[in-house]
Amino acid sequence: MKWTIEYSRDADRFIQAEGIQGAVRKQIEGFLRKLRGEPVSIDVKKLKGEWKGYFRIRKGKLRIILSIDNAGRSIYVEKVDFRGDVYK
Repeated sequence: MKWTIEYSRDADRFIQAEGIQGAVRKQIEGFLRKLRGEPVSIDVKKLKGEWKGYFRIRKGKLRIILSIDNAGRSIYVEKVDFRGDVYK
């Protein structure tokens, strides 16, 4: 069974405006490979506080905030933005 990736309206808008569809998808695919235990070089961190239950993927100045539903095999990308603006 394949994973489905859904984007929030804000995340989709930012991705389209910056033209980074391929880069974001590649990072999410790397995240999934890391979950399976493959040795992938990707900076992932489980978030705390207000963002509890979410993960952060860091790629340069870009941050991808997402949640994962293992049972439904889906990923929901809540926010994609630059480092200084993503947590606001």
